[in-house]
Amino acid sequence: MAKAFTSNPASASVRLINFARAKVVPGIVPGTFILIVSGTKPYLNMTVELSPLIYIRRPEYWGIEVVGSLHGIGLPATAPYTVFIPLDGITGTKGIEVIGANKKQKIKVP
Repeated sequence: MAKAFTSNPASASVRLINFARAKVVPGIVPGTFILIVSGTKPYLNMTVELSPLIYIRRPEYWGIEVVGSLHGIGLPATAPYTVFIPLDGITGTKGIEVIGANKKQKIKVP
C-alpha cells in the first residue's frame, strides 16, 4: 500500500516566508484575477513562489502559501520580492487565503 503524501517528511530546503502585502487585481481577460504578493526575502538568492494548497472539495477560502526555497548556500542579505499567480481554478467560494510565516490574510474574490 502506498504511503500517504501528507505523511512524508517535510522538506528542509523549502519554508513558508513572511509577506508584507497581498492584493488581488483584475486580469486582462474580463472575469479573471491575479494575486500579487510582496515582501522581503531573508536571502538574496532565495526563490519565492506562490503554492496553492490541494483540496478534495472547493473551500470557502483557497489557501495559497508564500514559499521560499534555497538552492545551495544562502547569501545572508535581504532583498525585496514580488510574485504573482493567476487565480483561474484556485479560488474558493468566497476567495483566497494567503498563508505566510508571519500571518494569514483572507481576500474576497468576486
